[in-house]
Amino acid sequence: MEKQSKLTKHWVQALLSKPLLARLATANPITLQPHVVSVWFSWDGESIWISAFSSTRKVKDVVKNPRISVIIDTGDENPPPRAVLMEGKAELLTDPHTVQKWSSTIYSHYLGEDGVKAPEPQSWIVDPENTIIKLTPEKVFIWGQSD
Repeated sequence: MEKQSKLTKHWVQALLSKPLLARLATANPITLQPHVVSVWFSWDGESIWISAFSSTRKVKDVVKNPRISVIIDTGDENPPPRAVLMEGKAELLTDPHTVQKWSSTIYSHYLGEDGVKAPEPQSWIVDPENTIIKLTPEKVFIWGQSD
């Protein structure tokens, strides 16, 4: 099954619209040491958007090696577990307008429209260290439910 048909399955879109934690995997190109970290995300139907500060290892790894993987799964929420794994070359976006737009979208997804107005997420949105990791997946793997 090709990438686009996997992503258009109803249960996949429903999963990606939930405020679940994603796990972002990067790798240092010199040591080859993998790094996996939980992140908040937003899915627009084509790409996954992740807010990350430039001082973090995940961003430093993406600068040196843009090949990443992101998995979103249900864990034990409703058996059988379901998951979407995306792989590809990430883009690191630093334009303040783009960063603020997508950071607001991501934080609203998890905190709600009122929660994102609190001082702390507002300071994150405009922090000069905030960047966006964008992945338009080249490969997609899904499991746990058939349509």
